[in-house]
Amino acid sequence: MSNDLKRTGKPTPDGDSGRRGKPGLPEVPPAWRNIWWYVPLMLLLLWLWQDQLRQMAVRTIPYSQFKQYLADREVAECDVHDTEITGRIVPKMAKPEALPGHPKPTEPAAGARGKGEEPSSKKPPPAETKPEQPKPFLFRTERVEPDPQLVSQLEAAKVDFRGVRPSFLSEFLYAWLLPIGGMVLLWVLLSRGFRSAGQSVMSFGKSRARLVADVNTGVTFDDVAGCDEAKFELQEVVDFLKRPDRYVSLGAKIPKGVLLVGLPGTGKTLLARAVAGEARVPFFSLSGSDFVEMFVGVGASRVRDLFQQAQRQAPCIVFIDELDAIGRERGVHVGAVNDEREQTLNQLLVEMDGFQPNVGVILLAATNRPEILDKALLRPGRFDRQVIIDPPDLDGREAILRVHCRGKPLAEGVNLRTIAQGTPGFSGADLANAMNEAALLAARRKSPFITQHDLEEAVEKVVAGPERKSRRLDEQGKRRVAYHEVGHAMVAAYSKHADPVHKISIVPRGRAALGYTLQLPTDDQFLLTRDELLDRIRGLLGGRAAEEVVFGELSTGAENDLEHATTLARRMICLYGMGQSIGLVHCGQRTPMFLPGSETMSQIDCSPATARDIDAEVKKLLDAAYADARTVLLEHRDKLDLVARELVRLETLDGAAFRQLLGLPAGA
Repeated sequence: MSNDLKRTGKPTPDGDSGRRGKPGLPEVPPAWRNIWWYVPLMLLLLWLWQDQLRQMAVRTIPYSQFKQYLADREVAECDVHDTEITGRIVPKMAKPEALPGHPKPTEPAAGARGKGEEPSSKKPPPAETKPEQPKPFLFRTERVEPDPQLVSQLEAAKVDFRGVRPSFLSEFLYAWLLPIGGMVLLWVLLSRGFRSAGQSVMSFGKSRARLVADVNTGVTFDDVAGCDEAKFELQEVVDFLKRPDRYVSLGAKIPKGVLLVGLPGTGKTLLARAVAGEARVPFFSLSGSDFVEMFVGVGASRVRDLFQQAQRQAPCIVFIDELDAIGRERGVHVGAVNDEREQTLNQLLVEMDGFQPNVGVILLAATNRPEILDKALLRPGRFDRQVIIDPPDLDGREAILRVHCRGKPLAEGVNLRTIAQGTPGFSGADLANAMNEAALLAARRKSPFITQHDLEEAVEKVVAGPERKSRRLDEQGKRRVAYHEVGHAMVAAYSKHADPVHKISIVPRGRAALGYTLQLPTDDQFLLTRDELLDRIRGLLGGRAAEEVVFGELSTGAENDLEHATTLARRMICLYGMGQSIGLVHCGQRTPMFLPGSETMSQIDCSPATARDIDAEVKKLLDAAYADARTVLLEHRDKLDLVARELVRLETLDGAAFRQLLGLPAGA
């Protein structure tokens, strides 16, 4: 990508680059000066064809050999130059005895004749091979001076010879034009190489921001769903960019910087593009990592260049994605990379202070780790406003599904509200992925429509992973997994505060899941009571309790259940103050990361004695929950066997069929 910012325009209908045919722009004149390159090139090629290519077929011979050919009268014609002789030689037929490998005839000695033999009675000679006639060839030889007898020898051999004086054009090309042209060409190539190297070095300091010059980014607030509060906060920025006089007349100052904070996939980048699309202003987009290079000072130079170009394009929006790449809190570090990052951050702070209020340049930034940003970056006057983008609620998920259903044919009877209820905690990216998976499943079945079953199967694929058809269990393994999953479902079904069971399956999915029990809440939950947490722990331990009740021995299938149950119990005691041994003391330290799955404790901040009390109370809580789960399964052992047999036969049970087998009312 070019370091200079260029406006990207649409091509004109005639295929031109956009300069011709537009009002206000001059016609591009034809490049007549290029003909001065064509004429010398044509003359050079013509000279090479007439003179140089002809010399490629000439054989160079020594001067002594030329004299021998001349003595044998084999030189047909020649041209005598000042320093060389050129011409044509026509070799004569070589004598047989002169041919290589041909024996010379010898007369036998008199003593070697046998008695009674006559001299004429000798063996016939072997058949002779007719020698091949040599072909004429062109020759060239350097003259050896002085040779005053050369002319007389040429006349004696009856050679057609003539003297040749070199032409002025050949002398000029050989002696002057070619050497000077070669030097000029070499100088031009070297100068271009040095210039390009210098430009590449100096381009380190140029901003890598991509400018979407078209005021229509293709995204508006109608394309963003599930974050109404964030859109309301940003609507003020859009209104200022459209009608700045309204705010200037009242003395109001629009925020210089707006920081979008949210989990990955919640739509921060999409929301920034929607702001630019609503305001219909130029939109600069780049990542925080685009500033940082190996050389110290490059990032600061790019920050200066970015703000200079943004002020020239005002009013405009500058969007920096992943601000934490350069905005991390400053400290004492070792290494050039950290120095480069800190200098880049310092320059960003200076440029944001140098912004004049109401100049029409709004800086948007996005991050999912606000806790590691430098405090100076978040103070008023720089990023004045922080917009939190939470995962969508039930209504938001339904609205997001409707946005992503545009252009997709849905079958009659598809209920997006049900899909939204079954996807708590899903971000906008997760919902888009689920909708795309549903379209792929429908295409795999060669169906013209996306059905409700496709949507539910896509959600399961996103949650639990793809179905592993190659991982099939034997009958004993399927029976154990069935009892394990039914144990989870039955303990949840007979608990007051547990989420309803939506589906039970013993079809292997993902990397390690041999089966799963899917529980979906009826509504979004933001607070959990102690009884609700205890019911979750009982449900997690229900699978292990079912294996012990039915088989009398345990397996490794409960490892993940024990991990989650122990984590939840320890958080109840250390973080939520729901224990008895330590009371209200907050003993856990949670890693302050604004990321999914960051609610686990990093370490326990307490004395060794308190840690022992915490471990004892965690064990007591887990033992009590396990005993309650085991009691529930023993009281309903007949239902446990019934549901397990049906699950082994069908491999999958939905929530309605499960409650019907237990005799529970629908929705219980």
